[in-house]
Amino acid sequence: MTDEAAETRAEARSTAGADAGAEAEAGVPAGSAEPLEHAGPAALGVVRTPTGHAGVDAQLARLADADHLGADGHAEVYEDVHRGLREALTALDAPPVPGPYENRS
Repeated sequence: MTDEAAETRAEARSTAGADAGAEAEAGVPAGSAEPLEHAGPAALGVVRTPTGHAGVDAQLARLADADHLGADGHAEVYEDVHRGLREALTALDAPPVPGPYENRS
């Protein structure tokens, strides 16, 4: 192979690499003329089975809010649900509050 042929191949590779890099930066896949469109948030379709405990069920229903958010908004919803579930569990450990007629001596 001659030096001239090697230089021509190297130039072709660098030109093709530069074109592919420009297309990738523009969001255009190689060999395509149109940019990619990003899909919006989509629900995962996870079934939430009711537990029978109103506080827990409310927190599980809150998880549905994450279905309509982008991934960067999920953390806030998950932290809120985690906080609510932790409070529901803590309430189970609290001593029962006496009713109005249980204080008689």
